Amino acid sequence: MSAADLLAELAQQPREAAVILDVDGTLAPIVARPEDASVPAATRKTLAGLAGRYGLVACLSGRPGEDAARLVGVEGVRYVGEHGLELAPEAEVWAQRLADFAATADWPPEEGKRLSLAFHYRTAEDVAEAEDALRAVAERALAEGLRPRWGRRVLEIRPPINGDKGTAIGRLLADSGLRRALYAGDDTTDLDAFRGLDGLELAVRIAVASDEAPDELGPAADLVVDGPEGLAAVLARL
Repeated sequence: MSAADLLAELAQQPREAAVILDVDGTLAPIVARPEDASVPAATRKTLAGLAGRYGLVACLSGRPGEDAARLVGVEGVRYVGEHGLELAPEAEVWAQRLADFAATADWPPEEGKRLSLAFHYRTAEDVAEAEDALRAVAERALAEGLRPRWGRRVLEIRPPINGDKGTAIGRLLADSGLRRALYAGDDTTDLDAFRGLDGLELAVRIAVASDEAPDELGPAADLVVDGPEGLAAVLARL
C-alpha cells in the first residue's frame, strides 16, 4: 500500500487511530539552543484539530514531558518525555545515579532532565574536539553501568532499562486500546518508535528529513518529508 493510501485509510477512522509525534526537528525546527525552539502557530492549530478528532494525539519527546508541553502548547495532547522513560516506573531508581554522574562530568548536560542526560555540542566551535571529549564521557558512563547513545549533535546517557520510544508507544496504544497509529520523527531514537508500530492493524511511519538525520531513518519509513514544514503539510491533510 502506498503512503498516500496508508494516510487516507488512517484518516477514514480517526477515532480508532493515534497520531504520535516527536517534537524537536519534527514539529519544531532545530535551533542552536534547545530553549529557543518553537512550534509554528499553524502547526499548533493543526494539532489542536487532530486532538479533537483522533483517538489519541501524543508528543513523545527527548525533553521532559512538562517542557514538551510548554513548547508545543496544545490542549488535548498527551506529552511523554525523556524518550518514553517517563512511562517506565523502574527508571525512577536511577534518577539519583544519573544526577551524581552529571555532577562529576567534565561537560555540562542539558538541565531539567531526571531520567536521562543530554550533552549537546551543536554550538561547539570545534565539533571534532567536542566529540572526542564526549567519547570520554560515554566511556565512563559505560563503566558505571549506564547506556550512552549518540544523536544529532548530542550524546545521551540513559539508565540500563528496556525503555525507549518503542516501548512507550506500546504502552500508549495499549492504554488507549488503539491498533492504528502514525508516528513521525527525525532522529536515531525515532527508529525505536518505528519498531514500536510493528504488528499493528495499520501503521504509518514518517521520516522527517534533514542533513543530520541518520541514514537508516528514510529506508525504515513509509514516507519521507522535507523538514517540519513537510510534516505540517501532511498533518494538515489528516
